[in-house]
Amino acid sequence: MISLGIEGTAWSLSVAAVNEDDILAIESKPYVPKEGGIHPREAAQHHSENIGSLIKRIFSKVRPEEIDVISFSQGPGMGPCLRIVATAARVLALKLERPLIGVNHCLAHLEAGRWKTEAKNPVTLYVSGGNSQIIARRGGRYRVFGETLDIGIGNALDKLARHMGLKHPGGPKIEKLARSGKKYYELPYVVKGMDFSFSGMVTAAQRLFDGGVEREDVAYSFQETAFAMLTEVSERAMAYLDTDELLLVGGVGANSRLQEMLGIMCEDRNARFYAPPKQMMGDNGAMIAYLGLLMYKHGYVTKISESTVKPDFRIEEVEVNWE
Repeated sequence: MISLGIEGTAWSLSVAAVNEDDILAIESKPYVPKEGGIHPREAAQHHSENIGSLIKRIFSKVRPEEIDVISFSQGPGMGPCLRIVATAARVLALKLERPLIGVNHCLAHLEAGRWKTEAKNPVTLYVSGGNSQIIARRGGRYRVFGETLDIGIGNALDKLARHMGLKHPGGPKIEKLARSGKKYYELPYVVKGMDFSFSGMVTAAQRLFDGGVEREDVAYSFQETAFAMLTEVSERAMAYLDTDELLLVGGVGANSRLQEMLGIMCEDRNARFYAPPKQMMGDNGAMIAYLGLLMYKHGYVTKISESTVKPDFRIEEVEVNWE
């Protein structure tokens, strides 16, 4: 079976076709703001202007009649962006007379991570722009055992990068600067059980930069502190849930230093650490397509009347009936 997936929860616009084994075709065109952060209406306009051409490119590689399922990111995300994606998915489902599957964006990251690694039932650290969570499956649902109390780590990195005059996306630029950092400056370390907070750290790092500290050292200090927090809560969740597998997913998961720190922690615990290929870390249509296919095979179908977007869609809301 082949599933076509459309992702557009925020700045990333991506369309892909997958089967049960691999990605058949993927086309992406991210929205890059001229200045500042993501502007929801401008991002939605970008998606509206480009989604048609991405779908045409996919259909030049996979014939429309070969598609069995139409999948789309139903949430969470920015409402204006989600509505563009949902509208395109409904049109395709009606035109091709194919079943429609609305999927949870966070769950798509997690299941795509399991798809592209050997992880079976891991604790998952999900780190992206809008979300930072510790997730594990218990019973028929995935549960959030810990999460950010304010902003996601990706948002935090972007805020710091913008303050230092760097354009969006800021995460990769902070990572590059941090490699040249030589001096560590103490920043607020806020962990409460398995929850954590980044806002105070962002403010403190901005003050360091304003006070004349080299931006390489600011980036280095910020990464080391934030990633130590994420490593701590991941280890605590693994101990609490008695699990020897850790899966890292989400756009910030592509950061090599975060992967290194989590890998060291898992090695010390005699646990297995998994991270999917970099292409699957950021928001992409392939993860949406794969989860839609998985859900369809297990009896899920989204009625057109129930395909309204869910900007605050939580992963716990999805009943999971597959292993």
